Amino acid sequence: MKILKMYESNINDRYMDEAVKTLRDGGIIIYPTDTLYALGCDALNNGAIERICRIKNINPQKTPLSIICCGIAQAAEYARVDNKIFKILRTYLPGAFTFILQASHSLPKVFKGRKTVGVRIPDNAIARGLAERLGNPILTTSIEWPEDLPEEGCELESIALRYDGLAELIIDGGTGELIPSTVVDCTNSDSPEVVREGKGFLE
Repeated sequence: MKILKMYESNINDRYMDEAVKTLRDGGIIIYPTDTLYALGCDALNNGAIERICRIKNINPQKTPLSIICCGIAQAAEYARVDNKIFKILRTYLPGAFTFILQASHSLPKVFKGRKTVGVRIPDNAIARGLAERLGNPILTTSIEWPEDLPEEGCELESIALRYDGLAELIIDGGTGELIPSTVVDCTNSDSPEVVREGKGFLE
């Protein structure tokens, strides 16, 4: 696994382009967010999505899937954003939230039959920059680590060893966190519901 070391305060264009090329080629990367480190792939590449689902041992037809977008405009291409939803997203994003929205028809066939999609716009310039340079969202899912060794979820050396041979590239943005995003169900825009408490605080 190739490791590219860079931080939000000093983003390396060449490294970002290399990571985006990996995504375009159907590869899987590990990258920092404003919460946990995450596995990511091109959200429009069915084969790459299926690889991530196998790595995480999840059934994409039964497990909610989430995407990282560079901004609300990109998110609105893949999820339904009405005026009420827009105001919520504008208030809390970028931030440590996953908003569950009604899915649009722009997502690939692995999403077909699914009515919702989780949308993230992290407060992390690397994560947002990847989605911007890719030109479409990144399918995202948090890395996993042994419950008895929680520190392995934020230490890059442990992450690299755990996912060696499973991901093509890792962006080392420093020590990660162990608190996930706050998940908010906005499918009823009149009364958004927090379904998982996390780092983000919804007023």
